[in-house]
Amino acid sequence: MEPNYFVHRTAEIDERCTIGNDTKIWHFSHIMTDCIIGDHCNIGQNVVISPKVILGNNVKIQNNVSVYTGVICDDDVFLGPSCVFTNVINPRSSVNRRGQYSKTHIGKGATIGANATIICGNNIGTYAFVGAGAVVTKDVKPYALVVGNPAKQIGWMSEYGHRLEFNLEGIATCSESEEIYNLKDQQVFKTYFVKKEV
Repeated sequence: MEPNYFVHRTAEIDERCTIGNDTKIWHFSHIMTDCIIGDHCNIGQNVVISPKVILGNNVKIQNNVSVYTGVICDDDVFLGPSCVFTNVINPRSSVNRRGQYSKTHIGKGATIGANATIICGNNIGTYAFVGAGAVVTKDVKPYALVVGNPAKQIGWMSEYGHRLEFNLEGIATCSESEEIYNLKDQQVFKTYFVKKEV
């Protein structure tokens, strides 16, 4: 059977990979052994997906990204151009730590900005937003906006990617979707959903 996904002729796909329907893999990218890639993903140019990486559905990876063993991305994750993952906390050229990889989990709908670095073993919450060039050295809460080196939280983001401004009652409305969010005990919850017409 013909695969239901697109692979550019310059891309390399190793053995035992699972690739979902309507996924696109572009120029000079390399998908290594035992990867699982969901439906409707877009893998940009010069991307390396290391062995046993798991990508959910509708994951978008921009150019020049290496996703190393130990990384799991849930559905709808966006990885910006040249963002960086690590998978060993204390690498040394002379010490073989192969197989001692730390896990990093990127939650549903999260965005990693261009040139950001995610230090391994730290998890990114659902719909979190890591700003361009940030260096993440600890877990990021769901819906949190973090920037800088080391990354610090400066606010909250909606699922549509807009800054949330909470009133004194801890209520905020997304400027695009009109969905309503509640801030309680430094956690954000979506409390009202407006179905937008397409």
